[in-house]
Amino acid sequence: MHLDFAAVLVALTFLTGVIWGLDTLLFAKDRAARTPAGELPREPLLVEYSRSFFPVILIVLLFRSFLAEPFRIPSGSMMPTLLVGDFILVNKFSYGIRLPVIDKKIIPIGEPQRGDVVVFRYPGDPKLGASDPNLGNDYIKRIVGLPGDEIAYRDNTLFVNGEQVATTYLQPYVESKEMRWDGKLRSSLSASDTEDRKLASGQAVVSLEHLPGAEHRVIDIPNVTSTTDNVWRVPPGHYFAMGDNRDNSADSRVWGFVPEENLVGKAFVIWMSWRGLDNGVIDFSRLGTLIK
Repeated sequence: MHLDFAAVLVALTFLTGVIWGLDTLLFAKDRAARTPAGELPREPLLVEYSRSFFPVILIVLLFRSFLAEPFRIPSGSMMPTLLVGDFILVNKFSYGIRLPVIDKKIIPIGEPQRGDVVVFRYPGDPKLGASDPNLGNDYIKRIVGLPGDEIAYRDNTLFVNGEQVATTYLQPYVESKEMRWDGKLRSSLSASDTEDRKLASGQAVVSLEHLPGAEHRVIDIPNVTSTTDNVWRVPPGHYFAMGDNRDNSADSRVWGFVPEENLVGKAFVIWMSWRGLDNGVIDFSRLGTLIK
């Protein structure tokens, strides 16, 4: 079941605020009058907790709803840009101020640009409908198609509005440094470690993709034939999103377009990176990395 943390915060803010407010208006003065001189009035435990937690929860709610929200990367679909175990911050006002829970935009500020790495609520696979188990979960991908664009993907090559998107070969993909301890392969592998091994053994390569107006690194496996050979016209109010790990990403090529109202925000920095399962370590080299 998908937990709506924003709804939980709103409910807790409302509940603690009401308890504290009602006590202040209706009971606090009477309680103070009945307290012997020289003693402090004793608040009921529920009121004391509400008074203490209300401002804290309110600050967290406002920060998370209107400024920045933390997310953890759960899969390798955005490698090499983002790795499993990366913790990122998402700018919540890049694409407009929205009310929490109902996600209604109240102040338009900006629109996604081609190349932005965005977090959004997964719209669901039309073939699965309401039975899609991931419906409503938070996904992260890169915007490659804007409203009105024609996007094509043929022979592992991206085309935008009929123009092939150029790539510059950088290097073969090699296992990440976190995979090894003293030259020996770790015995306990995380999902990202397993993806590392698969990509390295599959002769994957890292290239610099020159999207119109943006450049970023992608991974693909030259000897893997693309399973898609389609052309998509991005409708108004929608976006076409792809993972940087092109042969290991379920994205708009599979389930369609991202509606504008599903956007959560723009990913902008890695604030923590924790790799591994049993012997996880902090990768200090990734802390503070800006997401491009």
